[in-house]
Amino acid sequence: MRVLGIDPGLRNLGWGVIDVMGARITHVANGICHSEGGDGTLAERLRSLHAQLTEVLRIWQPETAAVEHTFVNKDAVATLKLGQARGIALLVPAQFGLEVGEYAPNAVKKCVVGVGHAAKQQVDHMVRLHLPGVVIKGADAADALAIAICHAHHVQSSGRLQAAVKRAAG
Repeated sequence: MRVLGIDPGLRNLGWGVIDVMGARITHVANGICHSEGGDGTLAERLRSLHAQLTEVLRIWQPETAAVEHTFVNKDAVATLKLGQARGIALLVPAQFGLEVGEYAPNAVKKCVVGVGHAAKQQVDHMVRLHLPGVVIKGADAADALAIAICHAHHVQSSGRLQAAVKRAAG
């Protein structure tokens, strides 16, 4: 199973692709989509993110995707803009026919690090342990890989639960 993790952001949208074969997780690719026209209109920046993320999906052809939930901060305008970038992160995989999982930042950290309030450095460190030899393109890409790892664990756990329920039903 090929998994795409996306860390939405209006300036920097991180992405990471992993392959999952049983309990084995391997790194495929990671990067950051930078919105072009930083001083341009919001519409142009969103168009730029859409085009770049579309290219990521076209090249790496994931089978499933996951996006981090937006956290609400004190700046309502910034939160709304981040929400629009998150909309792009949800839309592009959906345009490729993928189901998209959504995870709270604390759930991703708990899954990858074991602690829901882990620091970014801890997340980066644990991603490197899960994916030996990985060269991470930046903090946003590390977060995206963590989201992909979290989604892979969730999908595997869900599959085991469904199989157990099916066996129990007879």
